[in-house]
Amino acid sequence: MSAKGLEVIDHTVQTTHEWINELKERLDWVGHRDALHLLRVTLTGVRDHLSHEEAADFAAQLPMLIRGMFYEGWQPASTPFKDRSQQAFVKRIEEQIASGIDYRGVEDITTVFKLLNARISSGEVSDMRGGLPSGIRDLWPE
Repeated sequence: MSAKGLEVIDHTVQTTHEWINELKERLDWVGHRDALHLLRVTLTGVRDHLSHEEAADFAAQLPMLIRGMFYEGWQPASTPFKDRSQQAFVKRIEEQIASGIDYRGVEDITTVFKLLNARISSGEVSDMRGGLPSGIRDLWPE
């Protein structure tokens, strides 16, 4: 039981740590902060290529804290992005990744997608992949 009686907060913190820890292990990175940052920029990159309805359906599957990061800074009037190429998607993520981490480009983005495959329902993964442009969808394994 939560010391403050806020079990929902305790649960989402725990679940978020589990996601970050799993991603860090999958990436074989040292830093939790770096893994969280990659998760965040990849999720917001995906968000900005989805319809508003698809983004909301996807966000409902995320832990509360990660859902907040997913929506942070979102400007619905500016999305989905007009340039929906794989190259633009990867470039946007790379522009937000610090140069000091062990980032391996597309390989690490795909690792984030593999985490999502393991953590959200297969039906939602299928819907998400279907809502993305083919170049970005190619980065997300079935």
